[in-house]
Amino acid sequence: MPRTGFIDHIGIGVPDLAAAKAYYDELMAVLGLREWFDTGPGGPLNYGPDGAQGTQLFFYQAEEPGMYSRHDTGLHHLGFLVASRAVVREAHRWALARDAVVLDEPQEFPQYGEHCFATYWLDPHGIKLEAVCHSPETG
Repeated sequence: MPRTGFIDHIGIGVPDLAAAKAYYDELMAVLGLREWFDTGPGGPLNYGPDGAQGTQLFFYQAEEPGMYSRHDTGLHHLGFLVASRAVVREAHRWALARDAVVLDEPQEFPQYGEHCFATYWLDPHGIKLEAVCHSPETG
């Protein structure tokens, strides 16, 4: 009998699947995630934990034009749990190198837990992304 879990996968429509693939293929390597299977040129794209079961993220080509806004009803942001504060900082540097709009520099967010350390930025489609670690600083 299958176990009940939290979230198996999330699917997001984007206006340009090829641009999303170029962006997220690079980002997922920084975050320690990978593409799970090749779906062909029409997508969808899929990413998840390397070699382990866990939540997967799918990107689909949007079938209807429209602008995304985290301020509207629906998805506010995607938070990626990473292995360390060093990876949070690396994700921030990666986003800056791609001229991303950075909403919050890497810092502690105590309102979300004792050791919450995160950075927030916008992807090319305006989707708010977060790299977050819940571990104290080491070394």
